[in-house]
Amino acid sequence: MAWTWRFEKADGTEVQPAVVPEEFTTQGDAESWIGEVWKDLVEGGADQVVLFDDGTKIYGPMNLHADEA
Repeated sequence: MAWTWRFEKADGTEVQPAVVPEEFTTQGDAESWIGEVWKDLVEGGADQVVLFDDGTKIYGPMNLHADEA
């Protein structure tokens, strides 16, 4: 199983992340990584992320802008 993130603008357009992601072996590892780098991702132009497990969408899009409701 490979857990991966898709990085998007607010309109769903895919963007290249400011921080190079990896494939994670667990959902927890993937979520911990996002928790550590989300500010860098926002500064690099990503507005939201989508989590996949072996190509199957698990959830998202999840907004990376903490100050927005």
